[in-house]
Amino acid sequence: MRIALCQIVSGPDPKANLELVADGIRRAAEEGADLAVFPEATMACFGVKLAPLAEPLDGPWATEVRRLAREAGIAVVAGMFTPADDGRVTNTLLITGRGLDTSYDKIHLFDAFGFAESRTVAPGSEPVVVTLDGVGIGFTTCYDVRFPGLFQKLADEGASVIVTPASWGAGEGKVEQWELLVRARALDSTSWVVACGQGDPRSIGREPSGKAPTGVGHSLVATPLGLVHAELGAEPEVEVVEFDPDEVDAARQAVPVLANRRF
Repeated sequence: MRIALCQIVSGPDPKANLELVADGIRRAAEEGADLAVFPEATMACFGVKLAPLAEPLDGPWATEVRRLAREAGIAVVAGMFTPADDGRVTNTLLITGRGLDTSYDKIHLFDAFGFAESRTVAPGSEPVVVTLDGVGIGFTTCYDVRFPGLFQKLADEGASVIVTPASWGAGEGKVEQWELLVRARALDSTSWVVACGQGDPRSIGREPSGKAPTGVGHSLVATPLGLVHAELGAEPEVEVVEFDPDEVDAARQAVPVLANRRF
């Protein structure tokens, strides 16, 4: 399987961010990717009012991403915001292309490190697993990576690859936490974890303000045994990573943590 880590730095304008998506999809398709993964908040960065920007899954932003995926012939995952019933928005992953058309709503909201995502974002409740080319792929978003039970649930439901888009908050030790957590969740679930984050805005001369999590880069792919298979730097980049999902079976036989669980 070939998956493109499309590490971008999104801004506040959804139309401008679509240009980043189009470029990433084009580059991913040219390098033979089966799936292009964009970060959380691809539609619009955190730190702006999200409710006026949110669109339903059949709105123009998602429709354009679907068109781009269809024309490129690859599957695409991209973070967006959809309206919630209570006036907040939902932090949504659009999953489209190659016969897929579904979404995942972020379950665990980032109410930590002085930021309260739940003030403006409503939580999801349902884990999501899809099948692409015979491979089960599960989905999580950013702060979800701190909750091993969700990753194990996705593995129970057939995922051997878990995709984790993020817009990770900066700060002392936060890059190290990100890398550690991604690798730990791969071990917990004995799955490949494909974690694509927003690039560091400072890498393109944009200075973050406030406490909004706007990205640190360092997207990575972790093996089912927790090793780093590939990792990017802080700046925007598109890298296609190739790996064998069948390695999951060997890992689960060698370290059967899913079978051995008692709680």
